[in-house]
Amino acid sequence: MSNKKKILLIDNEAGLCRLMEQVLLDAGYLARAYTSPQKAMEEFTPEIWDLVVTDIKMPGMSGLEVLQKVREMSKDLPVIMITAYATVEMSIQALRKGAYDMLTKPFEPEELVYRVKNALQHSTLQEENRELRRELSEKFCFDKIIGVSGWLKSVLGKVEKVAVRDTSVLITGESGTGKELIAQAIHYNSPRSEKKFVAINCGALPATLLESELFGYKKGSFTGARENRQGLLEAADGGTLFLDEVGNLPMDVQKTLLRFLQEKEFMRIGDTKATSVDVRLLSATNSDLKLAVKNGEFREDLYYRLNVVNIHLPPLRERIEDIPQLAVHFIKLQNEKFGTRVKGFEKDAMQTLCNFDWPGNIRQLKNVIEACMAMESDGYISREMLEQFLDVAHGAGGMLSMEPGTRNELPYNMALERFEIDLLKGLLKKHVGNIEAAAQEAGINMVTMYRKIKKYAIRKEEYL
Repeated sequence: MSNKKKILLIDNEAGLCRLMEQVLLDAGYLARAYTSPQKAMEEFTPEIWDLVVTDIKMPGMSGLEVLQKVREMSKDLPVIMITAYATVEMSIQALRKGAYDMLTKPFEPEELVYRVKNALQHSTLQEENRELRRELSEKFCFDKIIGVSGWLKSVLGKVEKVAVRDTSVLITGESGTGKELIAQAIHYNSPRSEKKFVAINCGALPATLLESELFGYKKGSFTGARENRQGLLEAADGGTLFLDEVGNLPMDVQKTLLRFLQEKEFMRIGDTKATSVDVRLLSATNSDLKLAVKNGEFREDLYYRLNVVNIHLPPLRERIEDIPQLAVHFIKLQNEKFGTRVKGFEKDAMQTLCNFDWPGNIRQLKNVIEACMAMESDGYISREMLEQFLDVAHGAGGMLSMEPGTRNELPYNMALERFEIDLLKGLLKKHVGNIEAAAQEAGINMVTMYRKIKKYAIRKEEYL
């Protein structure tokens, strides 16, 4: 079947129809022309076509009537209107009725091809966005959050209730318990689901950079500010901003954030004019914010603003009944990704999984299963295989140390990760937390550096 885009042409001038048809065929499209708009609409099936190009002024049925009939059958199919009398009023009327573009006669063949190309690209982007929203909606449906424990039902009950309101939510729990997943579930089940979900790890950035990342800055406000920069608050306008490890916010940033929560506006660094945005704030922490307030490390007024509703995620060791389902889920994901045929864990291996204390929680469980499946691609994972990746003897819950020449040597991909973590920490220590300088020496850009810091959950205390 041809992948060429199919374009329906409608114009009562037969000569213009033949010209447009030939131009588009030469440009690599499939085109069919009608001189009768009535016949075109009688035979019209929206699934066949990728674009409609129609004249506005035609006998028997106008182009606006054609547009209306197309819209009745398809809300998304792009339509380009052609007119010899392009008044402002007519253009506005056509665009309000759902036309994508207006093309004024006479036009050059190149202009027709250009307008057609733009309309098709726009349509493709719209379809990709719809598909992405469908995937996100599917991914963050409540039934996609794995588990059977009572605590999970309680958490999802809270999520369902708070999702529909713009209430600030503080999600607490140990590292690796799935706090960001819960934040995403709140966003994608809220009225803001069509807008952006923007996340930032407050513990992964130095104070100076964190402020500019959140609030943006004006050109010339400091050395290196060569242009105006939009912050994440502006980027999330209409949607949700998720502050992970919010307990790491410096006091001056806490003050600016509090003002935003109170006034719904903030100042970019170096700006004299307030910027207003409509953003819902979700936050998470694995530290005791009440203790931080008591110690003067976190503003009490900000704490109560963020903690309107609290959702606490218990550690994996307190929800043992969820481990088998999570294991099945992660095995399925790996099988689909790599084409392996692992069926599950042997009985004693599953017992080991359930008896382990999992200090790294769900994230650690996922990594251990991935490590096992890197070594075993079929059948059932044995206890002996599992124990290669768990410090069972000491019950510490960590991955086994990587000593060359021992039977506990990690597989290549995990050894590579360990090397990368050590390298990043070493560079960050060398440059005293200067992420830009560390990224430059590593030969990667800053965005990649931030992603790796978040991926490996590298905290400031580990390099400062």
